[in-house]
Amino acid sequence: MSRCTLIQGDCFEELPKILDNSMGDFCIVTDPPYNIGFKYDVYKDNLPRRQYLEGLTVLLENFPSVIINYPEAICELSSYSGYIPDEIVTWIYNSQFDKQSRSIAFFNIDVDFNNLIQPYKNPNDKRVKKLIENGKQGCRSYDWWEIQQVKNVSKEKTQHPCPVPLKLMENILKIIPKDLTVIDPFMGGGTTMLACLENNRDCIGIEISENYYNIAKKRCKDYQSKLW
Repeated sequence: MSRCTLIQGDCFEELPKILDNSMGDFCIVTDPPYNIGFKYDVYKDNLPRRQYLEGLTVLLENFPSVIINYPEAICELSSYSGYIPDEIVTWIYNSQFDKQSRSIAFFNIDVDFNNLIQPYKNPNDKRVKKLIENGKQGCRSYDWWEIQQVKNVSKEKTQHPCPVPLKLMENILKIIPKDLTVIDPFMGGGTTMLACLENNRDCIGIEISENYYNIAKKRCKDYQSKLW
């Protein structure tokens, strides 16, 4: 069974402690605040731009990282930090707003799309039918994923205001190395932790909000109780 550690605190204070006390290898997988004035219960999502970018740069300097953000923000982060993504996947979804995609940027980490199989888009094609007859279940993943956002009526919906879909985090985990312990420094409601538990990955989640931390803790506890 995978090991899952949850920490309630400021990630920039907790991450150095993890590095100092660890013998393992880690990677960051996170959907950080976007610094667009979103209303969280504790965190102020309107930092001076330089301070915001510096915080994300700290992650890139110390860990292989997977960062989810809007495309222009990923470009700005790369320009500011000097770190260029090794791979970018586009996450697309339907939305009532003008923005209907985000970038998933992989910094200093190997990505293998062959580990994520998606169904064939044209199963009635003669060649594809032959592949299916021979036991093939699909083809390697593309560098864009169409995964809908968590809706208010979804079973994944929690009191956290902006959760990411579980499937999105699972897709990420499937294409990055399996021997790295996953750290989500902006854990929120714990979706990354659930994805790690589902995929037998060791993980550490850090969340500054006590309320969101408790949501994540309950979700992980509920999941683990189903296994016992």
